[in-house]
Amino acid sequence: MPEEHVRSFGTCYLQLKQSYLSNDPTRKGTPFYEWEKKGTNLLTAKSVTKYPAIRDCIFRMESEISSRDGRIIYQGREKVRGDGEGLNPNGLYATVFSDIIRAIDEYCNKIDDNFVIVLDQHSARKQLLVTASKTMYGNRPTRRMICPPFEVESHLNQQVQAADWLATIVGRIWNQRVEPEEFSDFSDYEKYFGRRIEKLSVQSELKRRRPPKPKRIRIEKETVVHTALGEAFKKAGLR
Repeated sequence: MPEEHVRSFGTCYLQLKQSYLSNDPTRKGTPFYEWEKKGTNLLTAKSVTKYPAIRDCIFRMESEISSRDGRIIYQGREKVRGDGEGLNPNGLYATVFSDIIRAIDEYCNKIDDNFVIVLDQHSARKQLLVTASKTMYGNRPTRRMICPPFEVESHLNQQVQAADWLATIVGRIWNQRVEPEEFSDFSDYEKYFGRRIEKLSVQSELKRRRPPKPKRIRIEKETVVHTALGEAFKKAGLR
């Protein structure tokens, strides 16, 4: 989002929370500017189907982004199936983080502008900052990023909270696209938000995993070696 619109969008998002979530029991009297409703708690499998107000809230947020010349940029990679043994979630997160920095850099090259990245707190903070520095100053430097990313307390940052909602929606949409049977409960996310998200998105993709190659089965031909004596027995009708 262009710098001059960031603050006004934060104010608008705060007002949306006040308007649509005023009766949320989890707030427990906390001032709205100190209260965060996580995307995974708001946007459950059935909430957008059951509560039209949630859909309307997201529609309005997307419209406010569009009216401020904002864009959605996302990068993702399909996870490895399995029980988790041998997987490295923080390594995957760092790889995708590098992908997103490069995607934003490419977009900013096109519009001739610079950017900064604001992060929610993460357990792999040091690894992410190292990844960002490598991406910023490495062999293919991302010259549009003016400084390494910095972290904020998400419950005090309205823009980061809005990004969390959008990330949840994008995740729901792609869950259903990649595994439609397993994530059939998320089909309404595609229905209500799929086209809107894609209209706002630039430099965005989910990298799919290549299907495993079929195992090659080697069939050994039986080899019979005939000696001179064997040939003689064969001619004589003996075995």
